[in-house]
Parts: sequence; structure tokens; C-alpha cells
Amino acid sequence: MYSNYPYMQNANRFVNYPYWQYPYGQQYHNNSMPSEVFERQQTVNGQVTWTEGGQVTQCGIPWSDNQYMTAAVGTNSPYQCGQTLKVRNLSIPGQREVLVTVVDKVPGYPANKINLHRRAFEALGTNPNVGVINVTITPSPELEEEKWGKYLLEIAQTAYPNYNITEYDKVAENQVSPTQTQEVYEYLLQSPQGNIRVRGTVIYDTETDRVISFDLREV
Repeated sequence: MYSNYPYMQNANRFVNYPYWQYPYGQQYHNNSMPSEVFERQQTVNGQVTWTEGGQVTQCGIPWSDNQYMTAAVGTNSPYQCGQTLKVRNLSIPGQREVLVTVVDKVPGYPANKINLHRRAFEALGTNPNVGVINVTITPSPELEEEKWGKYLLEIAQTAYPNYNITEYDKVAENQVSPTQTQEVYEYLLQSPQGNIRVRGTVIYDTETDRVISFDLREV
């Protein structure tokens, strides 16, 4: 089934994992979750496995994107290439979260199951030896629409490589001149050493869509 995806070897171990035994999956058995379920609710219960990634992806986005906070979804998944997903680990106290970017699509996965890069899997606070964990998956359409928020998120992720961004908020938008707009975002970053909050500010030209300036600082 995965002959064209050699990097999915770890996921192969769990492709027949009986995720439907859990209460939230009983009615779907081994089939993809109906699309109307995703339409009715943004957040869905599901599961994640992990992979080391590969050189080629179906989305044309490398697994190293977003500091390896990346994921593959099923070919029948409602999630799209480049989309940001919030994944919350339900298997441990504290329910660790991580924001990941969809970089690949693979056959055989139900719509409520995704394959994280190993670093993203570990960022959820679980040893890779566990293999499969229960999670909630939430698409972040607001972040997709707010492209400057995603721009600053990627800068923050690069600036703090040992941290994982788990939350973001748009806190302000101001017109600083007839052709310039300022947007301000805050991000919550987590690591084993603790949490920090970072504020990112960008000023851009509304006519050319070019960055005038940006700033990133801890608050």
C-alpha cells in the first residue's frame, strides 16, 4: 500500500491499529470519517502516528518546514496542503498541544488520523515508542486567512528553535498611514523548560503588500 512512500515505514506498523475500539470512533470502524462530521464541528477526535519524513512530498513542501512541525494527512482528508492544524495530546496530563503544517498526503489513512514528523510527535510530550496517541485535531482557518500572523509565526518558530508554538492571538490592527497597516500577534511557546509569550508586530504596505518593518519580542 505504501510502496511509493518509503518513509512511512513506522506508520505501516499501525495502519491496522484498531482505533475504532475507542468510543469516539465506534461508528466509523475502518472507514474514513464522513465529511459532514468535519463540516459540523471544527475540532475532531482522532489519532496520530509519526514518521521521519522523506525527500519528496505530495504537497511540494519539505518535512523540514516550520522547524519540522509538520504532518501528512490521508488523500481523502478535508485538510489541505499548507494548512495549519492544532493537535492536542489527550494521552497525558496537561494535554500538550502543537501547531503543525500539512506537507504531504498519503493513501490509506482515515480522515481523522494524521502522521506527524517525529519532532512534532515528541513535542506533544510522548515517547515515539508509543507509536499511536489519541488527540484532537483542529484546523486553524483564522491563521490561514491572517497571512501576516502565519508569517510572524514562522519567524517566531525559527527564532526559538527549542520551543513549539501552541497558541496564537491577533491582538491589534491599526492604520498607521493611508497606505500602511500595523498588525500585532501574540504566540505562546512551550518547551520542557517552561512557557514564554512572544509578541510579533508587522507593518506592511497595503498597496504593494510588502513588509515595511517587523519586530519580535518576549512579553
